[in-house]
Amino acid sequence: MTTNELAGKVALVTGASRNIGRSIALALAAAGAAVAVNARTSKEDAGKVAQEIRAAGGQAEAYLADIVDPKAVNAMVDGVVKRFGRLDALVLNASVRKETPFADMSFDEWKSLTSVTLDGSFHCVKACLPHLIKAGGGAIVTLGGMTALSGAKRRVHGSVGKFGLYGMTRALAKELGEHQIRVNCVSPGQMNTARASDRSARPDVSNVPLGRRVEPGEIADAVRFLCGPGSRMISGQLIYVDGGQQQF
Repeated sequence: MTTNELAGKVALVTGASRNIGRSIALALAAAGAAVAVNARTSKEDAGKVAQEIRAAGGQAEAYLADIVDPKAVNAMVDGVVKRFGRLDALVLNASVRKETPFADMSFDEWKSLTSVTLDGSFHCVKACLPHLIKAGGGAIVTLGGMTALSGAKRRVHGSVGKFGLYGMTRALAKELGEHQIRVNCVSPGQMNTARASDRSARPDVSNVPLGRRVEPGEIADAVRFLCGPGSRMISGQLIYVDGGQQQF
């Protein structure tokens, strides 16, 4: 569905080369926003997403940057603002997923996950904040995870990172409200992505009241809403898109 609620706006989406990030980039573009498509290493995949948006009549550019590197983040944000003239929305989707028993987990592995989720988010918000303020306000949307509140075996680092991201969301919502910047977190349920499908040909959805996995586009719909004018009084919220699974 193509609308114009984000016409004239500019959004930066991290980790946007595939799956949920790609769907978010496409949804924001369909709403009229110019989209900066970020990826850490996959220039080809990020470029394909940007080209897909342009082919549909939208505006997009691909930007390679490792978000744990503040210099790379600053250069990316400067490039986005130079190209599009402003910045109105930041979607923090980039993450690393890995499963390891805590007894076997090295500190390097711990940091490799938590640094992307927490340090990367810090660098991105710091770099984008002056531009969001200059634009007169906007939206920051973080992407949570099922294990943030429930916990999970073999995913202590992932749980800690996402729980911390939720705390960051709530704190930033209180601090940045005076600048008319809304900050919310979308927490996906069991996803129907390539990575999820590889684990099981017939995934168990018996604990999902709506009876199926979540499609990436359904996460994108929630993010699109939170970046748009219909959410102008929604901030500091954790929004589950999980088919009623109740992650908490």
